Amino acid sequence: MYFDDEIDRLYKRMSRSFMNLDEIFDEANKSGTIQSYGPFYYGYTMTAGPDGTPVVKEYGNVKPGQLPTSDIREPLVDTLVDEKEKVLTLVAEMPGVEKKDVKVVVEDKTVCIDAEHGKKKYHAKVPIKQKVNKDSAKASYTNGILELKFKLEEPEKPKGKTVEVQ
Repeated sequence: MYFDDEIDRLYKRMSRSFMNLDEIFDEANKSGTIQSYGPFYYGYTMTAGPDGTPVVKEYGNVKPGQLPTSDIREPLVDTLVDEKEKVLTLVAEMPGVEKKDVKVVVEDKTVCIDAEHGKKKYHAKVPIKQKVNKDSAKASYTNGILELKFKLEEPEKPKGKTVEVQ
């Protein structure tokens, strides 16, 4: 019986300590001394490439072992190639922003995606391995999903001259 009372007393004493910490953090957050950038996330996606080899990509706004240095998030971006329709599709998840907040710039073999609405800020630079027609780019944004489509260009045929062997 004495043992149970002692455990209860210790539990109540520890609980008061945690409750006080919550109150301290709430007050500091209200006063503006603590800046909240969260949520913080980091992950991997794994897909199969056209030749069947696995493709692993990292995403997130915090790398393992590092503290966040910015409140800008990196959206999850997936690249899909439809060889039959000759279309490259980029799909980016950016919840919490509106269509007017999204800016997409195509530079050489890179697509830069930026969006900002209130505290939600996104930025990603997506490399493009395929040759695409930049003028064919069409983007749509619905329910937090940006979909960007490009027409694939035909690969250039090697230019050369056949030399007759005598």
